[in-house]
Amino acid sequence: MKVVFAGTPRTAVPSLDALMASRHDVVAVLTRPDAPAGRGRQLMHSPVAERADDAGVEVLKPTRARDPDFLARLAEIAPDCCPVVAYGGLLPRAALEIPRHGWVNLHFSLLPAWRGAAPVQHAIIAGDEITGASTFLIEEGLDTGPVYGVVTEAIKPTDTSGDLLNRLATSGANLLVATLDGIEDGALSAVLQPAEGVSYAPKITVADARLDWTAPASHIDRLARACTPAPGAWTTWRGVRVKLGPVLPEQGRGPARPGELIVQKDAVFVGAATGSVRLADVQEQGKRRMAASDWARGARIASGEHFE
Repeated sequence: MKVVFAGTPRTAVPSLDALMASRHDVVAVLTRPDAPAGRGRQLMHSPVAERADDAGVEVLKPTRARDPDFLARLAEIAPDCCPVVAYGGLLPRAALEIPRHGWVNLHFSLLPAWRGAAPVQHAIIAGDEITGASTFLIEEGLDTGPVYGVVTEAIKPTDTSGDLLNRLATSGANLLVATLDGIEDGALSAVLQPAEGVSYAPKITVADARLDWTAPASHIDRLARACTPAPGAWTTWRGVRVKLGPVLPEQGRGPARPGELIVQKDAVFVGAATGSVRLADVQEQGKRRMAASDWARGARIASGEHFE
């Protein structure tokens, strides 16, 4: 099939690579416009745009997918299907109606669970043991379209959202190609999502990533892993914001009051509502990331101080 691939972040690149290596013809890529990044805040291409440029594939970067020039170009290309992975923009009906096989989205959850922008993060926060990826036909509702296929993935006890998303990006790329193969062959039909088991996964904001030390250690662990690498779990200490990497629950350790720091020679623990957690990496605002024990020595932290 002749396809236009829509995607933006690095997690979409494996799918683009898999499609370019498949029997399907990727004639163009739709991605978000260049955005400022890095310390210099210079305009940068999206990872998908960079990969498409390297492959000599036409790149479309409309401000909005309803822009008339974009719609006209898409109609001129007349793709058979538009596979989508984390494009990051709304698709109007006028765009949805152009490809004869529609727009097929790869979503990183087992739909109807975790519809929305941050399915991987919410699966980890919820303590799910199994997640996966789904391909479905896009309609105007939020991730509500009928499903073509799924692939499952176990969530490991130490998985960060980055770890899990990397694995799903690879297995999901294979699922996406298989889905397009099945659509072209006429061997695959989409199945309506069940009405039961619906849950939502809104974007995790910086405010959402603040650790609450009155929560159980298990919840603090899951939230810190879900927010790694972005937006980054954080707390405050001596009035300064401190970003924390994944932590290790120490359920049998105590007693320590919520937020209380326990400093040992090679380890730093923090009290929670139940048990405590062991810190791994710590990064004060404006400083480099370092091991928690090095941070405690450098900052001359004594046991009994508190995260706020």
